[in-house]
Amino acid sequence: MTATDLVVFILYLVLLLFLGGAFFKKNRTAKNFILGSGEVPTWVVSLSIFATFVSSISYLALPGSAFQSNWNPLVFSLSIPFAALIAVRYFIPVYRKINSPSAYTFLALKLGKGAKYYVSICYLMTQLMRIGTILYLLALAINAIVGWDIVWIIVLTGIFVSVYSILGGIDAVLWTDAIQAIVLIAGALFCLIFLLFRIPDGATQIITVAQQYDKFSLGLFSFNLNEATFWVVLIYGLFVNLQNFGIDQNYIQRYMVLPSLKKAQRSAFVGGLIYLPVSALFLFLGTTLFVYYKTAGALPEYLWETTDKIFPYFIAQEVPKGFAGLLIASIFAAGMSTISTSYNSMSTVFLTDYFSTSSGNSDPNKVRLLYLATATAGLLSIIIAVSMIDVKGVLDVWWKYASICSGGMLGLFLLGVMAPLKNKFLLGLAVVLGVLTILWINISGQTLFHSYLSIVLGTTVLFGVGLSGFLLWKS
Repeated sequence: MTATDLVVFILYLVLLLFLGGAFFKKNRTAKNFILGSGEVPTWVVSLSIFATFVSSISYLALPGSAFQSNWNPLVFSLSIPFAALIAVRYFIPVYRKINSPSAYTFLALKLGKGAKYYVSICYLMTQLMRIGTILYLLALAINAIVGWDIVWIIVLTGIFVSVYSILGGIDAVLWTDAIQAIVLIAGALFCLIFLLFRIPDGATQIITVAQQYDKFSLGLFSFNLNEATFWVVLIYGLFVNLQNFGIDQNYIQRYMVLPSLKKAQRSAFVGGLIYLPVSALFLFLGTTLFVYYKTAGALPEYLWETTDKIFPYFIAQEVPKGFAGLLIASIFAAGMSTISTSYNSMSTVFLTDYFSTSSGNSDPNKVRLLYLATATAGLLSIIIAVSMIDVKGVLDVWWKYASICSGGMLGLFLLGVMAPLKNKFLLGLAVVLGVLTILWINISGQTLFHSYLSIVLGTTVLFGVGLSGFLLWKS
């Protein structure tokens, strides 16, 4: 990387720290750290929701997936509008009415504290896994471009984002998310335009070659449940995205920073819709990379068998010097926004769900606890990221373990909304059966169902058993 590239990248990092420091004085109470000043515009929150959804997982793994396979992951994105509509209509009004910074206060009111603790633990585990995956992908990209050691990149990035998150609180996270959303889209567009000029016949050749290799396929339309068909990915995406927009603390906290229900609903729906065309952009970039290396570029043989290293390799080898710094910044932006959001949300859950907040928002002990929780989350996520080194196909790994770690969270929320079961034994039975279903699909070696369906069937079993118990208990 040239000196110009390095200067661009360092200036970007300095800007982020400056923004975090600018909000630090406003961030000296627990309320401001968690819910902000109340002055953030709706469009900023919408971009923040979008940036929370996008991460290094999308920015690197989606192009890699399209390069090696097809556009099947786009089906996941097609489910977002439906999930966002359900969340806007049924979930957000509930959270606004309860008026708690934690999404899981709702479960304590409807199903008891045991349900709240169970789901909040599942959330914390899921977020640690997600942050670890993102840190690893960030390190993978920077290592390919700059050549720095992956372990040290993971460690330094984790520390940097932890410090930035502690300094800025939710206000800084929201504003920098909006900036980073613009940066990462600009970086992807630059690469796509650059590739169009490098391929001899441009877009025409891209479409022709891609069709020849069936690169635009959305997957098989059969009803085979043990493959990642169009229908399997669609139903998986609906459940996962409903979990994201409906019960994930990262999103719920954003709904609470806005002054009105309508603004919260608008920010959720718009933020979700933005991801659909952007995910198509990432996939088209991966398809274009495939056509480029098939027709005009030279690619080492081993990279044809991988996914997550294709885009970083292209940046390192093909992008003109002077632009690599911008692209590294865009990749960093994709990860930074998600990681900082998760750190802030995890510390919020830790404080709100496990410690009393009755002594006032300005209590210095609460602020120190938020800082400590953020630092602890940073340390644990670094350990997870280092353990993922050399994992092949990070997107598939993340999707599989996200289903396991989620542990039936969505099913419990659906019970809370539609059938608030108070019998602890029946509720516990529903959770156990739901989790056993998830584990059976993922680790038993069964061949009836694809692993994507674990969250679908686990949620269905948990909700079905809980609903039956609710109806019997009422009668």
